[in-house]
Amino acid sequence: MGRKKHEAEELPEEKKDGMKAEETAAQESTGKVQESEKEEKDPMQEALDEANAKAAEYLALAQRVQADFENFRRRNESVRADAYADGRKDTAALMLPVLDNLERAVEAAKESADEALKNGVEMVLKQMTEAYGKMGVKPIDRLGEKFDPNLENAILQGTAEEGEPGTVCQVLQKGYMIGDKVLRHAMVKVVPE
Repeated sequence: MGRKKHEAEELPEEKKDGMKAEETAAQESTGKVQESEKEEKDPMQEALDEANAKAAEYLALAQRVQADFENFRRRNESVRADAYADGRKDTAALMLPVLDNLERAVEAAKESADEALKNGVEMVLKQMTEAYGKMGVKPIDRLGEKFDPNLENAILQGTAEEGEPGTVCQVLQKGYMIGDKVLRHAMVKVVPE
């Protein structure tokens, strides 16, 4: 019986050792599994990193393309606005002789007995003047002011009796501006200094 008792005590030890061995084997196998998972994760991680890098590259490319398009759109709007302004300026300049002739016609009609003719020509001149006003065209009217070569062409010299020295004493042909640009310089007579 003594021996049986000793064997009984040993069995649990063996079981303990067996359990420890199984645990160690399980831990080793999980360690191997984890190591193999790490080995498997590395290629997956690399693929993920590579995909993220490509995504970032495509995002940067898309942002550059969008910025280029915005710059193109702004340039295009600027060119279009400049072309429109140039077209408006050219049209206004081409129509200035018509405006001059309408003003002459109104002057001539003042002496006419035909009221209908006089009223008709005045109405056309008024419409033309309003159209120019909507386009931003203004006459250069500087009679009595200091001569400015940026706005006027002096074609005649006046006398000291006609005004202050260096001033415009007579406008021979009206000048016009559109915005801050001169469409046509005024032709004036200037009192010499």
